[in-house]
Amino acid sequence: MESQANKSPKSGSSQVKMGEREETTVLPVSTTANVAPSPKKLTLIPLIFLIYFEVAGGPYGEEPAVQAAGPLFAILGFLIFPFIWSVPEALITAELSTAFPGNGGFVIWAERAFGPFWGSLMGTWKFLSGVINIAAFPVLCIDYLEKIIPALESGWPRNIALFISTLSLSFLNYTGLTIVGYAAVILAIVSLSPFVLMSLIAIPKIHPHRWLSWGQKGVKRDWNLFFNTLFWNLNFWDNVSTLAGEVEKPQKNFPKALFVAVIFTCIAYLIPLVAVIGAVNVDQTRWETGFHAEAAEIIAGKWLKVWLEIGAVLSAIGLFEAQLSSSAYQVLGMADIGFLPNFCSYRSKRFNTPLIGILVSSAIALAISYMDFTVIISSANFLYSLGMLLEFASFIWLRRKMPALNRPYRVPLRLPGLIIMCLIPSSFLIFVMVIATKTVFLVSGVMTVAGIGWFLLMSYLKSKKLLKFSANEAQEE
Repeated sequence: MESQANKSPKSGSSQVKMGEREETTVLPVSTTANVAPSPKKLTLIPLIFLIYFEVAGGPYGEEPAVQAAGPLFAILGFLIFPFIWSVPEALITAELSTAFPGNGGFVIWAERAFGPFWGSLMGTWKFLSGVINIAAFPVLCIDYLEKIIPALESGWPRNIALFISTLSLSFLNYTGLTIVGYAAVILAIVSLSPFVLMSLIAIPKIHPHRWLSWGQKGVKRDWNLFFNTLFWNLNFWDNVSTLAGEVEKPQKNFPKALFVAVIFTCIAYLIPLVAVIGAVNVDQTRWETGFHAEAAEIIAGKWLKVWLEIGAVLSAIGLFEAQLSSSAYQVLGMADIGFLPNFCSYRSKRFNTPLIGILVSSAIALAISYMDFTVIISSANFLYSLGMLLEFASFIWLRRKMPALNRPYRVPLRLPGLIIMCLIPSSFLIFVMVIATKTVFLVSGVMTVAGIGWFLLMSYLKSKKLLKFSANEAQEE
């Protein structure tokens, strides 16, 4: 698939010169030599559910918002936050993914706007935040399973469970993106069904005044946990952009899929949250990750609790698969445009999946999965915030730099309106970064320095021709 800026030349026929203002420059996309013939592309329905699992995967994990700030703020958070964060991010993803439909995704956008250095740094931030996020899902899965199997709470049984689950899920991802896409549809239906049932059973037990509660007296509000929970549950809309080269008719299907996924995700969070808050009266401190399972038992009985916990495991599988796909294809896409060595673009001859990307992403995620869950979320959020600030800047700059670029989907705002649209979520990003702990600051700073070092290392290897890189690499004037 080629950039809509110029459909006629093959992707390897020209190089991108940074700083050019001509909108007809061809941007290389996924054209690795060992691609299997006529691979199947993702269609609209699987794409919708992959986006859903990139972002949410169900109400699992939303509970700490109530613990941190009380029922009213939790409901308002999941009601308002999508409009100031999710919608702008989804709109930007729709426009730029259709304008540059390659597997590099946000890396391509930053590179086209500001040059190779910023493209590479974007890749570092987003990749690391992605694999940190991936690492959270086996942890979340085990957190639910330990309620059924107490032995998984700690020690070697928990460590072995994390290792086996990560390895098994990575192999499933290796079997193909189309399989992952259709599996996402099934996983979403099965994992959401107990929430639908719980919400219906809860209706007669709901006391609306509980929705207006400011929180339990004596419980201090934890705004850091509150905003990190909202952020973690409603971000990563742009992750799907790294799959653009694998989507059938991306210019048509991306905007539709993102629109449906935003609505579906918001409803999936709000309805169970409102139902449980209204129907269950418990100590606010009990609203930790996994509380929905306890609420299901209170509302309907142990049978629904078990069903919901099984659904949590299935949701974690969907989340893991979707986000591992994005990280793995990001590695492939970065190799296609010359940011990583050629061998990083190697695809499985049998399944056409990015083998190196899957191996590297899974290995890093496995190592991180033994960290504290709160630290995992906070670190992913900080790195993601850095990447999103650069993404917003890239979006605005590309509108100014390339006004005539063919954009199959275009956000219906002029430049001043776009700046305002980006300033609101950018303010929130800065807030999330400011309230981060010293440990998160330190870890993120080290990772950023490592990212700069990685860019310099790749530049050196290219200049000395010590490793083979794609001929499609971007070059500065």
